[in-house]
This record gives sequence, C-alpha cells and structure tokens, in this order.
Amino acid sequence: MADTQQEDTQKADAKTDAKAERKVAKLARRIDAFAKAHGGAEGQVAYIGERGARIVLVGEDGGWGDLVASSYELAEQAVAKSGITVHESFDGEFAAKVRTGPYEWTRMAGIQVGGPSNG
Repeated sequence: MADTQQEDTQKADAKTDAKAERKVAKLARRIDAFAKAHGGAEGQVAYIGERGARIVLVGEDGGWGDLVASSYELAEQAVAKSGITVHESFDGEFAAKVRTGPYEWTRMAGIQVGGPSNG
C-alpha cells in the first residue's frame, strides 16, 4: 500500500515539474521574442504577492513591457533561461533606459490628476 502511495506521489511530482518547465519555457520564449524585437533586453523580477512575480523588461531601444509568472521561482528560472541581464532593482541607469511616449504620459496624467482618458 505504501509503495502505491509513493508511486502516485512521484507521478504527481513529475507532472507538476513538467508543467513548471513548460511555463518557464513559455516565459523564456516571450522574453527572447521581446529582446529580439528591441535589439536586446534587460530585466528585473519583482515579487507581487500571491499573484507571483512581475518580470519587467527594458529593450535596448527603450521599449518596455512586462510579464507575470505564477511564482518568483518560475520568473527567476525564465530570465536565467533567456540569458538576459537581470537587475536587483528598477532604478538608476536601468530605469533611465525606459522611453515613454504620448500614450504613457496621457495615461499617467489621466490616472494621477484627472486628465483625459485614452479609452
């Protein structure tokens, strides 16, 4: 009886590991696609609570975007697999690389001070 339970646990663990590997691979492909579209990329991983972790990406051209992983560990594995440079925090020279356009400024104004909406 114990052997059957142990085998079931091992199968469940293997299934969970395979699912996590697929999630990491998918995130890494998306990071790679972003990097390719923007002449390279750097990133930062931030814990966002129960939702997991946010991977902020900044391209060499100043374009930026983000992805959400279901856990901090999966996010770390994805950025490691993609091979991008990862920063501890989103500040200094890294943050200065971000280029914003009219959409972002209008949107920020709409949220912060009651400016026009973009919708």
